Amino acid sequence: MLERYKTVRQEGQQEIVIRKSRFIGHIRPVENEEEANAFINEIKKLHRGATHNCSAYLLGERDEIQKQSDDGEPSGTAGKPILEVLKNRGLKNVAVVVTRYFGGIMLGAGGLIRAYADGAVAAVEAGDEITRVLHTQVFVTLDYTWHGKVENELRSREVRTGETQFTDKVTVLCLPPAGEAEPFVSWMTDLTQGQADIAKGDSVYYIEGE
Repeated sequence: MLERYKTVRQEGQQEIVIRKSRFIGHIRPVENEEEANAFINEIKKLHRGATHNCSAYLLGERDEIQKQSDDGEPSGTAGKPILEVLKNRGLKNVAVVVTRYFGGIMLGAGGLIRAYADGAVAAVEAGDEITRVLHTQVFVTLDYTWHGKVENELRSREVRTGETQFTDKVTVLCLPPAGEAEPFVSWMTDLTQGQADIAKGDSVYYIEGE
């Protein structure tokens, strides 16, 4: 799993007008080709009266899956520029559809490339770019006498934490970035003088800065 990657927070859409043609950029975060194709088909049904619904999506840790469609526009003038916007932005696991309602003025190949790229940028802006960072769950179980000290140290180091459980002992869910999990465990062991029960759990993505 990637330690961090850029994607979009949410589904979104934004419209721009270029020489009387309406270009509506739609975007959705997706996890697989099935979700990407379902989104594309959904937009095509929503805008079945449009002149074109051109699309692209990018999936995988190393962008293993890259698909694009010109949907009747001249080859290379729609799907490719949409895909290039996603790649240039460094986005992953996203699908974009740019819908065009023809306004009566021909744009030419260069104009179309720019227009569909601008439509993709508008979609990305509507989707809200975020960075997802991989964290490792670390469960720290300790006596109540240690809780205050550990809590203060976690706060001072700005370590992300989850739910704390109070039973006969205290279990604090700590969420250090995945790449820092091992040093974190060593630090916590030293901090509690080896008296804490420390166990690693799953890997979970969280939005950077939140």
